[in-house]
Amino acid sequence: MTGAVSKLKLAAVLILLLASACGTGTDAPEAGDDVVRVYRGATLVDGTGADPVENSVIVVRGDRIEAVGPADAIAIPDSAAVEQLEGMWVIPGLVDAHVHFGQSGWFDGRPDALDLRGYHPYDEVVSRLAASPELFSDAYLCSGVTSVFDVGGYGWTVDLQNRRETDARFVRVAATGPLLSTIDFWLNTEDDRQFIFMADSAAVRDAVRKTADRGAAAIKIWYIVPPAQDSAAVLDLVRYAARETKASGLPLVIHATGLWEATAAIKAGADVLVHGVFDVEVDDGFLELARDAGIIYVPTLTVTEGYLNVFSQVGMEGLPYPGACVDEGTRALLDSELPAEWRPPGEVVTRYGEFVATNRAIGIENLRRVHEAGITVAMGSDAGNPGTLHGPSIHYEAQAFQEAGMSAAEVLVAATRNAALAMGWGTELGTVEEGKLADFVVLRADPLADAANLREVARVVLGGRRVWPLE
Repeated sequence: MTGAVSKLKLAAVLILLLASACGTGTDAPEAGDDVVRVYRGATLVDGTGADPVENSVIVVRGDRIEAVGPADAIAIPDSAAVEQLEGMWVIPGLVDAHVHFGQSGWFDGRPDALDLRGYHPYDEVVSRLAASPELFSDAYLCSGVTSVFDVGGYGWTVDLQNRRETDARFVRVAATGPLLSTIDFWLNTEDDRQFIFMADSAAVRDAVRKTADRGAAAIKIWYIVPPAQDSAAVLDLVRYAARETKASGLPLVIHATGLWEATAAIKAGADVLVHGVFDVEVDDGFLELARDAGIIYVPTLTVTEGYLNVFSQVGMEGLPYPGACVDEGTRALLDSELPAEWRPPGEVVTRYGEFVATNRAIGIENLRRVHEAGITVAMGSDAGNPGTLHGPSIHYEAQAFQEAGMSAAEVLVAATRNAALAMGWGTELGTVEEGKLADFVVLRADPLADAANLREVARVVLGGRRVWPLE
């Protein structure tokens, strides 16, 4: 017991030390930056689904792409700084359309899953996360992710949308802020709320308006209907929330993992479903409804497997994706030993494993059907949940998309163009095209040969500047 507690305390100390060492970043964007940079020689896969362009040239002025195309069609300005990329591939910066900065990737950030507050007081965990979001930002950039959609968290996660005003090395963020919840969920702090109970229409109206006034990019509903609740009354509140959201001018994001709830969510006016349907296979009626509504479907196929991995204490080495991009404090938490009195019995872990396998199989089959039906599919990992770490977990999600029958090219579009659409930034990023923000990734291997090659990150350019590895 003493050894377990000491390892847990050591992990927390490591995170605090790393947060202090990393600081807040000082590379602020320069006003009127008109520097011209040219990246030439790579094979360009631009994220639109078009054929790759060999021996490409990308001209960047300031933070935007001024010209892009084959070398024989693009003039290189005399004053440009040229970077040669022969033998490499360039793709748009990856976009994770489902993350939570207010969760750590371990149980300390989700005491509802395993209550370790006796070792990690929850208010202290949240304060630590709020004070050091650059740790997760660095993990994203290292993994080739240049933009994220935080779809549910404390009020301070909305403020991360402005972080790049003072830190040019911070990942781009769109955020919904607190979740409107159909159940009175307790996972909040004394000073702030990440779940706001939809008790009645007045509570819903107040929550939507305050969240919109704070500057959120969208409104998120956590649509959970326990058997004891009046599902019709809950649906009425969801519909009311949708109307209030539309009146605010914001898109509506809904968490709905059951077929009935997902169908109702689309009918109510959801723009994005974050989580696929996992309880049963989707039917033709759902597919037609989702396609006609123009819904964006973010399936998050692998998040429950992350819980199983940390319950099973597989450690960093046992995760199904490389962890080199993850900060040392988080790595220490994943490798720490759970206190004996809190370890789930073996039979419980076994039953949960069976549940995870069934849900994953249904989720993959539903993604296959959704994709084949022509519904827009975007990639999101649900990072921050235990075992789904900020940054590299997106690569395991990409593998699952490929298992669902999507080609590597289709996986790339889901992780770039479509994910940018999901976060509301489709006109600004997600593809390497003239006029868009100069966010792209240089890979060592062909992303069209295998989605696993998205892991082969050689360097990352954000707003026209190399941000990974550090210069």
